[in-house]
Amino acid sequence: MLSERELAFIAIHKDSYPRVYTFVRRRVESAELAEELAADVFRVVWQKWDGAPRTDIAWLLTVARNLTGNAYRSRDRQEALQDKLRSAAVVRFGDDSENVAVQDAMAALREKDRDILQLAYWDELSITEIAGVLGCNESAAKVRLHRARAAFRKQMPSGAATMTQKMGA
Repeated sequence: MLSERELAFIAIHKDSYPRVYTFVRRRVESAELAEELAADVFRVVWQKWDGAPRTDIAWLLTVARNLTGNAYRSRDRQEALQDKLRSAAVVRFGDDSENVAVQDAMAALREKDRDILQLAYWDELSITEIAGVLGCNESAAKVRLHRARAAFRKQMPSGAATMTQKMGA
């Protein structure tokens, strides 16, 4: 049986989620990110819930705006890191090197694909260890790694066969 707190939260979520989602969706590039951020708004509501919870729409949208800003800053930091890695590869190996092609291919991947490839190849983790980091079972980790490898192959230029062979592709 649900507590009063849980029932009240469910009611607030049901009433406010569409507005929060719409607010966030207009500000981010993907529906997936909007869903994640809208869910995070309600995670914050749940965490800050006390005797007199603040659940008015203005507060919910303020939380959504702050979380959206955090997401943009995180994305900007990730893009700056990818740019820095590519620049370092250009300086070290030249603009036409396979290393630069790898940096470009990695930058073009979804974050989830890039992360699992980095865990497997840069951090040299086993499937068991990757599954632990990702919080999934080994079968799911294997599937995700397989899909990330396929996505990586699609991003690599056709002449860069050596690197795709090294990645088990």
